[in-house]
This record gives sequence, structure tokens and C-alpha cells, in this order.
Amino acid sequence: MEKLNKKQIEELLPHREPMLLIDEIYNIKKLTSATAILNVKKDSFFVNGHFPGQPVMPGVLIVESFGQAAAALTAHGLDKSTYENKLVFLMSVEKARFRNPVIPDCKLELKIEAVRSHGRVWKYKGDAFVNSTKVADAIWSATIVDKK
Repeated sequence: MEKLNKKQIEELLPHREPMLLIDEIYNIKKLTSATAILNVKKDSFFVNGHFPGQPVMPGVLIVESFGQAAAALTAHGLDKSTYENKLVFLMSVEKARFRNPVIPDCKLELKIEAVRSHGRVWKYKGDAFVNSTKVADAIWSATIVDKK
């Protein structure tokens, strides 16, 4: 089973701390699906302000995590020369549901799937879990663009 660590993910994505959210990716099926892990820590950058005394991971960061996992899956599956000097940009979020709050000091597991691709445009879906409980799901689209 292929697995990518944080350093390998950094080689695929332009994101850096504190916005690089994904810690590892495994169960990779080339350009099809993967599982990503995000360790939500008590010292994560959003904790002090969202919300003081009762921290919750913002839903928008869960969606961003889905996007990063999908971008890494796509970048990892493409030929390096094809992906060189490219970025993956989020285009739309068709549906996002937040079922339970994500509280710091947990492992957020993202199961993502590439639904379809047409040229440079990809559509994905994902489910997020903490301790096997679904906390969120989403459907979104992204596009591969040239770096400027």
C-alpha cells in the first residue's frame, strides 16, 4: 500500500505551514481515490480564535483539507512532466455538509474520490471522519492551471 508523508506531500503541493493541512495520504489508487489524515492539534493556528474556550475546526478548513488531499492525489497520479509548473485551484463547492464539530486533539480522516475529469477540470467527492463517525462530506471541482 502506497503512502505519502508530509515531506512528500510538500513536493506535490505549493501549500506551506500553517496552511498545509494534510499530514499523510494512504490507500492511494492512482487518480481515483485515497485517504488523507489531518492531525487536528490543540495548538492548530485557528484554535485561539475559533472559538475561545471551545475550539472547533472551521468548516472552510475542512473543505480546504478535502481540496488539498484531492490536489495531492491528482498531482501524485500525473506524470511529473505533465504536472510540472502547474497548480490545482478550487473552482466550486457544490455541496458541503458539516454533521459534527471537529474538536482539536483528534485525527481527521478524509476519504476522497475523483468522480470524473474533463481536460484540466476534475470533480471530487469526500467524506470526513473522526473515530469512524462522519463529521462532514462535500462535492467540489478543481482545475489544473499553469503557474505564473
